[in-house]
Amino acid sequence: MTQPLSSSDVVDALGADLRSASYTTDGVAALLGADAGAAFSRGLFWSAMHVTERAGADQQRLAVLVRLFLLGVDEPRDRVELALPTAGVDPLIDNGVLETTPRGTVVAAVDLRAHSDGVRDFLVVSDQDAAMRPGPVRRDHVLGIGGASVSLAQAVVRNPVQRALDLGTGCGIQALHLDAHCDEIVATDTNQRALAFAAATARLNGMSWDLRYGSLFEPVAGERFDLIVSNPPFVVGTGSLDFLYRDSGIAGDALCASLIEQAGDHLEPGGTAQIMANWIVREGHDWRARVAGWLEGTGLHAWVVQREFADPVSYVSLWTSDAGELPEDAARRGGQWLDWFEAENIAGVGMGMITLRAPRSGERRPPDHILEEITGADEMLTGPEVAAFFDRREYLHDTTDEQLLGTRLSTAPVILEEQSLPGPEGWQVVGAAVRRPGGPGAVLGVDEVTRALLAGCRGEVPLGVLLDLLAAHHGVDGQRLAVAALPVVREAIGRGILYEAQ
Repeated sequence: MTQPLSSSDVVDALGADLRSASYTTDGVAALLGADAGAAFSRGLFWSAMHVTERAGADQQRLAVLVRLFLLGVDEPRDRVELALPTAGVDPLIDNGVLETTPRGTVVAAVDLRAHSDGVRDFLVVSDQDAAMRPGPVRRDHVLGIGGASVSLAQAVVRNPVQRALDLGTGCGIQALHLDAHCDEIVATDTNQRALAFAAATARLNGMSWDLRYGSLFEPVAGERFDLIVSNPPFVVGTGSLDFLYRDSGIAGDALCASLIEQAGDHLEPGGTAQIMANWIVREGHDWRARVAGWLEGTGLHAWVVQREFADPVSYVSLWTSDAGELPEDAARRGGQWLDWFEAENIAGVGMGMITLRAPRSGERRPPDHILEEITGADEMLTGPEVAAFFDRREYLHDTTDEQLLGTRLSTAPVILEEQSLPGPEGWQVVGAAVRRPGGPGAVLGVDEVTRALLAGCRGEVPLGVLLDLLAAHHGVDGQRLAVAALPVVREAIGRGILYEAQ
């Protein structure tokens, strides 16, 4: 067998067995229970093992599947035959799903798990990670559901579109989520094993994607899409090609730069590209300047968010441990990697999301580039927030100051946060800000006048009238207050703290 799950009949039979055994997110959660399920999500397997061993007769099939595919333990062949009666053990062995052990038992050869987008349940097949199998992963290892893929899926704008591209699809996580709102999905990868897993994932879920082999935009030369998503092999390194899931074979962060520079050639007017990326941060340099250089000349609007920054040791340690290499191999490779970082004067690596928006047909405004660091755990990028961000930027460009002064504005639900220091007269406020909970970067520093302005924006009177009232109350010139306040108002609108009342 060249690639896993090459038989469509076996894939169909496997899917039927899994569904009939209630191998779903809800089914597994119900079997494990809240406590064991929570422990399992933290990487503690023993409690889940205990629960499955005590499962009743009506849950025996599901218990065997959980032990096989989620816990990585071997099972007697007869139990596996009962759990997978339609597919059968031998066909699954022939298709790389199962293996036999020297003891004659059966063990899973792939990672096969249920996944949900909150509405629908999916089945996802990939390679097992280093925690499930001894030794380093394969060179053509295919990642399953990971933190980066989940973050990207959460951030994708889910407006219905005709054509979407999943560049570097891996096992097909992003394509799974795209299926609900995209008429046509093209998914590419440079790893033939990944395309085999993606094909199996699609078939297990009753979907059909146009799967293509190739690097970057080569498989879709001359084509355009309404939406492009990519979780590419973005790891910053020497240019070696040790593991296909992380290494592009291109030194530094040039792969991500190429994706950004070429994306506009493949976006329809008004189309969106959302790309997970890493970028080099050199000693004494601002990361924003480097990524801004990638955007120059693209003609695209952009929102670049750095979610994390890793120093060289932390970064290299993350990726060497992820591959499950032997300590001596990890030490050798890690040392070479760190030497390269030092030679390149690299202080660390920025990690985050780059969202690009192509101008709409007839749009004349200049490219709008916002680059910022947003690291709060409660400030995750979500599809609705990303879509709203670009809508707000367009609104601000299309609305003049004069129009804004005539607009009734409302303040979103926000929290006022104050910083105080003890003084001779008790606690003295030294700083204050308003924050829109859940909004990434949705925080605005405020003074006494701004606080009063935000409190007065209830959608009842135009902004200009409200500013005149504030000017009279504070004994200042109304026109000067308006000039000073409008940039703050625009920033508040840009961060979703103020919005036009309907």
